[in-house]
Amino acid sequence: MRIQATKPLFAWDCLEDSPTLKTIKQLLDIIPDEKLLVSLEESRGKGRNDYSLRTLWGVLVLSIALRHPTIEACLAELRRNESLRKLIDIESEDKVPRKWNLSRFLDRLGEETHLTFLHQIFDAMIQQLGEAVPDLGRDTAGDATALNARRKKAARAEVEEEQGLPQATGGRKEYTDDDGKVNKVVEWFGFKLHLLVDVKHEVSLSYKITDTKAGDGETLPAILGDAQANLPTGRIKTLAYDKAADTNDVHQLLSKANITPVIQNRSLWKEDHERMLPGHDGNSNIVYDEAGTVYCYDRKSQPMVRHKMSYIGHEPQRHTIKYRCPAMHEGWECPMAKICNAGKSYGLTVRVPQEIDVRRFPSLPRATKKFERLYKGRTAVERVNARLKIFWGADDGNLTGSRRFFALLGVIMVVHASFATLLAMTPRRDGTLGQTKLSPIAQALHGKVKERVPPRRRPKSKERQSRLRFSA
Repeated sequence: MRIQATKPLFAWDCLEDSPTLKTIKQLLDIIPDEKLLVSLEESRGKGRNDYSLRTLWGVLVLSIALRHPTIEACLAELRRNESLRKLIDIESEDKVPRKWNLSRFLDRLGEETHLTFLHQIFDAMIQQLGEAVPDLGRDTAGDATALNARRKKAARAEVEEEQGLPQATGGRKEYTDDDGKVNKVVEWFGFKLHLLVDVKHEVSLSYKITDTKAGDGETLPAILGDAQANLPTGRIKTLAYDKAADTNDVHQLLSKANITPVIQNRSLWKEDHERMLPGHDGNSNIVYDEAGTVYCYDRKSQPMVRHKMSYIGHEPQRHTIKYRCPAMHEGWECPMAKICNAGKSYGLTVRVPQEIDVRRFPSLPRATKKFERLYKGRTAVERVNARLKIFWGADDGNLTGSRRFFALLGVIMVVHASFATLLAMTPRRDGTLGQTKLSPIAQALHGKVKERVPPRRRPKSKERQSRLRFSA
């Protein structure tokens, strides 16, 4: 890959449509998959061992990394590309696996404990990036997307249900306008993929696959916990989500973790769209709306005029939100100034305790420019979803059964993390005729990868090669 120095650290637009052999070799080397291969080897049984584990695993990784529409297309390329075969230890054309070998291997990969080890590969690569990139995960955003899949017959599905894997079901999502009328309906059959991504770098920090009935707010604590485990302590500062996560449980969870919620408010009030702030009686002119925006009324003007109070900041020690007189703060005259401010140099000050309603009064009020700017970061999730679903084929809908679906999606997430690591490690080209240079982050990642390259990447003896065989 050729990346200019002016490109961002994770230059996703520089990914090659046809990666070179050098890029593919680097991609295979940075995946810490030794534990997974050992786990598969121990559970292989006494069946046939025509193909090594590294070969079958490598075919899955290559089929995604090379953007083949099907695994059969990747197998066809391996039969005609000798150099590509050597990267995954295939000696000759007749040693290329068949499609049913990969189908059975994918089904085996979706079993426990292999599925857990597969998820741990993704976690290990994100932890490595989190240590090397100082701002990875500072501003995050989350969302859920629909993925199409097929369901196995009832008798075979029971085996997967006993394992704890959800089955593909029908999903439906309605979109409403400002008046609450449904103007768009999306239906699908399959699963939901929940992601938490970095807004700036567009790198997925954690993921979870559920059935279509699982709510976003119910799943958010799980993916947030995984992201916190993958990043240094206290790294996550903000989290943006849509109205689906606007629940008391989510806001309390973020408040305890000192994470600023950037979540739109759900409209639930049918009457009384303005209410008196607790602690203020009918003689006060301070009110708030459903979104938690605080207003003051100019009662001397006819008709009365409502002004949005100036947000001063969050006081974490007091657990309050501080507001001041908008006229004094913004420098304009108000007929109520003498009554409200009563000679105070800073004007009227209102502190709103968050304990009144942590969902309605978050540390960053919704009616601020900073909230609007951070909320726009949710578009990063859409771009990550597009790469997973369109670029790497997570939504082709051709897989049958939960085990195969969970396994393939796990491999796709590993490829996503691998390309992110590769982009951060790639030397940058400084000018049209300049030399390529490694950034400090790239140097740190090269050192970590060099330490973690498993012994199996080195030339293996015949005894080692015969031991890494898989029954297919």
